[in-house]
Amino acid sequence: MNMKHDILCIGSVLWDVIGRTQQPMDIGSDEPGRITRLPGGVAMNIAKTVQRFNLRPAILTAIGRDAEGEELLAECGARGIITSYVYRPSGLPTDIYMAIEGPQGLVSALADAHSLEAAGDAILIPLEDGTLGSADAPFAGLIALDGNLTAPLLTDIAKRPSFAAADLRIAPASPGKARRLLPLMSHPGATLYLNREEAGYLAGRAFDNALEAAEGLLAAGANRVLVTDGGSFAADGSKAEDVIQTPCPAVRVRRITGAGDTFMAAHIAAETAGKSRIEALAHAQKTAAHYVSGEEVS
Repeated sequence: MNMKHDILCIGSVLWDVIGRTQQPMDIGSDEPGRITRLPGGVAMNIAKTVQRFNLRPAILTAIGRDAEGEELLAECGARGIITSYVYRPSGLPTDIYMAIEGPQGLVSALADAHSLEAAGDAILIPLEDGTLGSADAPFAGLIALDGNLTAPLLTDIAKRPSFAAADLRIAPASPGKARRLLPLMSHPGATLYLNREEAGYLAGRAFDNALEAAEGLLAAGANRVLVTDGGSFAADGSKAEDVIQTPCPAVRVRRITGAGDTFMAAHIAAETAGKSRIEALAHAQKTAAHYVSGEEVS
């Protein structure tokens, strides 16, 4: 088996159960639609997308020993994702995410990631025991880190010697979890991927657009940030360079869940391929726009 990987995706790998309808939805609505069940979770969504751009991902996560977990591992393997480092806890079920989407976007969602939370730093053992790295010889490659990890664990990762040399690409997972990333903002290898709402939660203030959000987070001490704003402009800012922005292509929105993860993965793949900052940002915008329209772009 080829164990060579280009990026580690750390965090939630679970089943996504998504219901979609073209009918307007309110509390108590009961409408016709379509329900899908697919491998998902932030780490999984990133792994699936970078794989489309010819990067080989490996996942560090917790997946149960139940039938759902076996099926999920098989799906990962079929997609070319390396699963050899996955932590398999006994007595814990495989995690699941459930969402309903209407024509106006996400209506409601529930994330049952209790097994990932219960596993804690056990999922990081390969980065500590010499398999992939250690405190004395830290992993120096690309890591996509998912904000679904607990706040104490993310705080710990910010200080761990085993993460000191990594190129850390970090997603908050949801607006409510954005504040968990505060300890990682100033990590010298950290790049944060946020939407405008998440940027506001992290900074403790509202922003009118992505450019303003990127500038605000840099002023608050962030090393590098990429901020999206739905169908509007996205911005890329770093301590070492100016803030830049690109528009989002106009498309009809058909799905929402996974759009931010798709943007992040496409941007990582573009930079890995040697594209400039502006080219990588535009490519990520285009890829995410086509994703929400129900199409794909290469």
